[in-house]
Amino acid sequence: MALFSIDDLKAAQGLVYGQMQPTAQIHWPQLSARTGAEVIVKHENHAPTGAFKVRGGITFLNWLKRAHPEARGIVTATRGNHGQSQARAAARAGLEAHIYVPRGNSTEKNSAMRTYGGKLVEFGDDFDEAKDEAMRIAAKGDLFAVPPFHTELVRGVATYGYELLSVHPDLDTIYVPIGCGSGICGVISARDALGLKTKVVGVVAENAAGAKLSTEAGHLIETNSAATFADGMAVRIPVQAAFDIYSKGTNRIISVSEEQIASAIRTYFTDTHNLAEGAGAGSLAGLMSEAEMMRGKKVGVILSGGNIDQSWYRTVLEGNIPQL
Repeated sequence: MALFSIDDLKAAQGLVYGQMQPTAQIHWPQLSARTGAEVIVKHENHAPTGAFKVRGGITFLNWLKRAHPEARGIVTATRGNHGQSQARAAARAGLEAHIYVPRGNSTEKNSAMRTYGGKLVEFGDDFDEAKDEAMRIAAKGDLFAVPPFHTELVRGVATYGYELLSVHPDLDTIYVPIGCGSGICGVISARDALGLKTKVVGVVAENAAGAKLSTEAGHLIETNSAATFADGMAVRIPVQAAFDIYSKGTNRIISVSEEQIASAIRTYFTDTHNLAEGAGAGSLAGLMSEAEMMRGKKVGVILSGGNIDQSWYRTVLEGNIPQL
């Protein structure tokens, strides 16, 4: 049974389109020549905040104002794109946004979150430690805890999948990066609402492969670290609610190396002159790793975000991998 109906997604679109335009889905012949597939890129790097997460922030804060009018603000954790989305939406709703990030987080994403109005707190060595602290703080006061995965976040995010599949219902496969899981669950939800047979392939970083390991095992598996420069995929502890959806709704989940992610970032630049962050390039890295299997098929890849620090981008374009 689909998580959302067509009416649910159209209602979400009404909210999202009050603050942004639909993003483009573009056929790039350069990528098709490189992979042998007909490649359609969904350009969430062109959304406000530069990433798909902005959609979920819009729908979540709309729900929060209605369901919890007493809340004076929100508290959440992020590596950057979720935090930008929540800070932007909270400011527009007249609420405070307290955002926890791990130490050593992206300098430029931190700056963006502050610019959108977020009150930034650095805590812990990775996303999961920052998340635990944010949820602890939320439990003590009148700030509403925004988890990394929530139905209202997914409903907003699902609008990009609905846009893509409404224009290209004949896609054989869509590759989607997995962090906490809202993006891939949004695509699965849109596909199911439309009643399509499109296969969904999840992509994780080799160094943060919890979603893949969990799906293969049939239960959640935590990893000891998530040391990938693809910070949007750097999650040690999979989210149960997301796992319940993507473990059943994906055709498979594959992993890509740091070298493959860096290669995909360079490919986006050379072939399309688009900026992709590590997680944003993950889906193309996945397609490139399975190019022979996908030859002759019509394939979608989600360029989920373009928010990569200048120093890391320079390193990647020079043929190297950013050091954490």
